[in-house]
Amino acid sequence: MADPLDAYSQVVTSVAAELLPKVAAVRVARGSGSAVVFTADGFLLTNAHVVGSARGGTVAFADGSAAEFTVVGRDPLSDLAVIRAQGPTPEPAVLGDSDKLVVGQLVVAVGNPLGLAGSVTAGVVSGLGRSLPARSGSAVRMIEDVIQTDAALNPGNSGGALADSRARVVGVNTAVAGMGVGLAVPMNNTTRSIIAALIRDGRVRRAFLGLVTSPAPLPEPLRRRTGQAAALRVVEVVAGSPAERAGLRAGDLVLSAGRTPVGDAQSLQRLMFAEAIGKPLPITVYRNGALVDVIAEPLELTV
Repeated sequence: MADPLDAYSQVVTSVAAELLPKVAAVRVARGSGSAVVFTADGFLLTNAHVVGSARGGTVAFADGSAAEFTVVGRDPLSDLAVIRAQGPTPEPAVLGDSDKLVVGQLVVAVGNPLGLAGSVTAGVVSGLGRSLPARSGSAVRMIEDVIQTDAALNPGNSGGALADSRARVVGVNTAVAGMGVGLAVPMNNTTRSIIAALIRDGRVRRAFLGLVTSPAPLPEPLRRRTGQAAALRVVEVVAGSPAERAGLRAGDLVLSAGRTPVGDAQSLQRLMFAEAIGKPLPITVYRNGALVDVIAEPLELTV
């Protein structure tokens, strides 16, 4: 019987062999990080905080080649950015699906921490569904479904790949939350939509409703009536916002938006993209013992 350590090592070395050529070291005027080649025509994915406000910089690959790049688009509220190399790049990495991850699953981080190019660390998925605050100007948004891992991450890993045992990129390493706690932006349908918007428009358009909410459990009678366990309690309604104009009030329990049940901030955030701007959005709330339906028309979020 093979030594389990040998099997573990084989997985890590195979992922490293597959991804090391496809993860670049990124350098801009005020810092450095990592990026992952994800298209055959030179697009790379990294963190918005890696490129900052820079318009371009250089990328260097494991084979010794290097190229200048331009920033195609950045989205601080998801901490994602797309850059494009002005020259040949390695074959693209395969993007996976973070929604299929399970806690305890082996993951491998590939990046360039502390200026040490081509570094590989391994660990497990320590947690799923974490939230990470991101800020752009006065706007604050929670990056949803963040992956927590104990694979060692250090400054410079940001923008690098978090991969599963088949070398599919399931996350973009973004932060170190504490000793042994690394976080990665998930590679899921929402992230794919953001990437597509960055390539197409250079930015991500989001809708603004004007609610400050917190998750709240529903009382048992309301659970039986609606079939859902939680809702969003309105803590504050922004003056002059679409929510105020629709008649929403502090204390309301938001049960659904766009006929989709909402039980946490992320479920409402998922609706607040370009498609919702200026479109009637039906919202159902529980107020004073009754269900109340209102219609809001979200505006475009400006930051």
